[in-house]
Amino acid sequence: MALGTEYAQQDCSLARTLEVVGERWTLLILRDCFLGVRRFADFETHLDISKAVLTQRLGALVDAGLLATVPRGARHDYVLTDRGRSLWPVLFTMTQWGEEHLAPAGRRRVFEHRPCAAALEPSGRCPACGRVPAPEEIDSYAGPGVRGLRHDAVSLELRGRRPLLAPIGSLLPHLDSNQEPAD
Repeated sequence: MALGTEYAQQDCSLARTLEVVGERWTLLILRDCFLGVRRFADFETHLDISKAVLTQRLGALVDAGLLATVPRGARHDYVLTDRGRSLWPVLFTMTQWGEEHLAPAGRRRVFEHRPCAAALEPSGRCPACGRVPAPEEIDSYAGPGVRGLRHDAVSLELRGRRPLLAPIGSLLPHLDSNQEPAD
C-alpha cells in the first residue's frame, strides 16, 4: 500500500511544503536542476529512476510552478522557475547538514562563490565578501569525499567545476527518441 502524499489534518506551512517536495526523488530532481540537468534522459540516467516515476515527479514540479518546460526541438527541457530557485537555500542547508553528519570521508560537493573563489560556509555565506550569493554566482565541483560510484556521463560531467544552473552536456550522448517520453 502506497503512502499518501497529503497532510490534510496538518495546518502548517511545512506540511504544505512537504506535499510539494516531500515525495521520494523530488529533492534529488531539484538538486540535479540546480546542477544543470535539464533533459528527461539525463535525469533518468543520473538518478536511476523509472520513466514512470520521473514523469510523475517532473509533472508535479511543473504543476507546482517549481519547474517550467522550455522547447528543445521536438522535446523540451525542464528549468527551474523563480519559485523553484527560491528553494536553493533549503537544498544547500540540507546538503551541508549531510556533509557535516553523513560524510565521514570529507565533503562530497564543494560550492564556491565564483567572484571571490571562496568555498561557501555551511551557512551559505561567502567568507571573503560576507554575502550569501545567489545560485547564479556559485560554482560547484566534486569534493574529496566523493567515492566515484557513478560513471554515467552526467555524473562524470558533474565532478568537474561548473556554474550552478548552467545546462550540462552539450557533449553528452543522448538517448534515441524512442527512449524519451513524448511531450
